[in-house]
Amino acid sequence: MKKMFFVHERIKESPDGLLHTLAVEENFQQFSTVQNPPMLNPATVASATTIALTTGLTFVTGTVNIATITPPITGGAVMVGIVFTTTTPPQFLTTGNIAVGNTTMIQNKLQILWFDPATAKWYINNQ
Repeated sequence: MKKMFFVHERIKESPDGLLHTLAVEENFQQFSTVQNPPMLNPATVASATTIALTTGLTFVTGTVNIATITPPITGGAVMVGIVFTTTTPPQFLTTGNIAVGNTTMIQNKLQILWFDPATAKWYINNQ
């Protein structure tokens, strides 16, 4: 017989005051702002029209413009940081799931992005 385990947390604000089961994805901790030594180091990926992130901080090489970023978790908002390492970085395009394109990417400058599951779009901190 296979045993199943669930993560429980007491929610004090809950009207019923009962324990509630939380759905936890296996990789959620890789995107937490709090990390510890066993967590994966920041990843490096090559730029492409679609990229997939595996850690909260990702370095991107190459010059291919990015139109789609695969959400690393399902059904939730998530924040990621991207740093372009190429002297002529690619751009974010709005033809995929990025809400606002950016034409002024700078090498080695951190770009913060938030994914909104309601709109299925990424929003960029464009400073």
